Amino acid sequence: MSEPATRTARLGERAFDELKAFLGLSLYLYICLGAIILFKRAVLSTVGVNFAMWGIAVVKAMVLAKFMLFARMLHIERRYRDKALIWPIVAHSLVFLLVLLVLTTVEELILGVIHHEPVSLSLQHVVGSSVMMAGATIILMFLVLVPYSAFVCLSDALGEHEVYRLLFRDRSRVDGLRARMAASE
Repeated sequence: MSEPATRTARLGERAFDELKAFLGLSLYLYICLGAIILFKRAVLSTVGVNFAMWGIAVVKAMVLAKFMLFARMLHIERRYRDKALIWPIVAHSLVFLLVLLVLTTVEELILGVIHHEPVSLSLQHVVGSSVMMAGATIILMFLVLVPYSAFVCLSDALGEHEVYRLLFRDRSRVDGLRARMAASE
């Protein structure tokens, strides 16, 4: 195969990998956001408030997934490569939390300008109207990000194919992985 053809094939493969990562992360975020929206709807319905924003959750999940994939290019977790795995996971989660908070704030401020809302009301849409609600929102966002960050950091440590195999395929060959891990220590 010629060099341009090889380069094109690699570019196509990389684009397909990026698409898979985007769709997987979008689905994960949609499920998490959907669960939070479902809970919010259940709580609000007890006081007679009707709340349904499923379509927005899809769009928000896709936008957040794209921004998270861009933030992943920063490779913050590599700074902690030789440390215990918990440190890159926490750093990764905190960076994503910061990225999502900043981008959600920018999004809400833009929507506030479009709808002629005061800045204070726009900011309430980001984390809520009280300190307790803001704290709960931030903790929930962090907890949503930890499993994804753990998956990414484990993939960096063990290899993406190995993590997929362990999570989604037969684990009967785990002994081979254990032996390789023990040999590398």
